[in-house]
Amino acid sequence: MQDDQPLKPANILNIVATNQGKRPLTMSNPVAAALSPAQVQELMDSGHYVIDARSSAAYGQGHIPGAINVQMSSLEFEQRVGWMTPDDCRYVLVTDSSEDAQRCIYNMAFIALDTQVSGFLDGGMEAWAAAGNSVTSVPQIDVQTLHHRLSTNGMQVLDVRADEEWSEGHIENAHFMPYTQLVPQLTSPAQIDQLQLTHDQSIAVTCATGKRSSTAISIMLRHGYKNLYNVIGGMDAWKKADFPMLDGEGNVCKI
Repeated sequence: MQDDQPLKPANILNIVATNQGKRPLTMSNPVAAALSPAQVQELMDSGHYVIDARSSAAYGQGHIPGAINVQMSSLEFEQRVGWMTPDDCRYVLVTDSSEDAQRCIYNMAFIALDTQVSGFLDGGMEAWAAAGNSVTSVPQIDVQTLHHRLSTNGMQVLDVRADEEWSEGHIENAHFMPYTQLVPQLTSPAQIDQLQLTHDQSIAVTCATGKRSSTAISIMLRHGYKNLYNVIGGMDAWKKADFPMLDGEGNVCKI
């Protein structure tokens, strides 16, 4: 799907400009403004990206349609936001608390994304739902249920880990595309249209632990995929359950 050249994130120009001193880092602690649901909707209508920084489970339980799930618990939170969104976009954050929103914008300041944050949803998803706004959910599926469904009704699997992880062991007949390839990067167009999957198929999306897969699902939902399931615990849980895997050469492996 890609040649030997490494992907360059869309946000790399911002990072380079920051490193060169052309785009100053925030020297004081940045502060995310509290926004009402109506204000968030207005910003979304103007093109803002919603970054839902909550856990995969919380995002799955209910989120703003179109929100991109990048979990603040990830050590790569700010980098992943840069990977999954255009260089010049603006953001609204969805978190569990105002304290979490401040932590997010603080971390985003390390790669000069804090100035692109317009604020966070005050009151979180509870306030959003109470205002009568639409909420979308994503079912979570454990590896035992996935293993059963693969043997009974042909559910599809999409693995969104990195190449080396895939080669170390993956589910037989799984489709493969690293999650960063689902969106455009600096020198590479999005590859999502190359997925050999239809929008109506039931697709279990997996990574190592269930975080990147939830991010991938949030992108796929924006592209019209409908029946997506996030695999709880990802391939780590699959391995722990001692379910069969194939290596990069297609041979049965045990890890």
